[in-house]
Amino acid sequence: MLAPKRLKHRRQFRGSWRKIAIKGDRINFGSYGIKSMDSGWVTDRQIEACRIALSRATRKVGRFWIRIFPGRPYTKKPPEVTMGAGKGDVSHYVAAVAPGTVLFEFDGLDGEQTKAAYRNISSKLGVKTKLVTKDIFAS
Repeated sequence: MLAPKRLKHRRQFRGSWRKIAIKGDRINFGSYGIKSMDSGWVTDRQIEACRIALSRATRKVGRFWIRIFPGRPYTKKPPEVTMGAGKGDVSHYVAAVAPGTVLFEFDGLDGEQTKAAYRNISSKLGVKTKLVTKDIFAS
């Protein structure tokens, strides 16, 4: 699983959501991208599942890029523990995603393969997504 090598603070507060993405909202590397439509946390396991699906879809013919990284620790207290006694231990890491963030990019697939790969990947994510092409951003 993806995780940061080191952190300044082991635990973080949950924070508040951005309204729209300010950084990472354009396709930079590939021809197609998967863009989030709402805010949420994408876990390290979800990113890994998408990475495996993308590597299978683009095995011989294409490339892909992962544009998000799970850098935020997500804490959780064990079951049947009473309130108090501090914050829980780090359970996993998440990437905070705002609407408009490009999550993944890929290149080298034809139309049908692209749609099939998008359907497969979007089913593994916890946020609503849409498929975007580089043509939209050419201006």
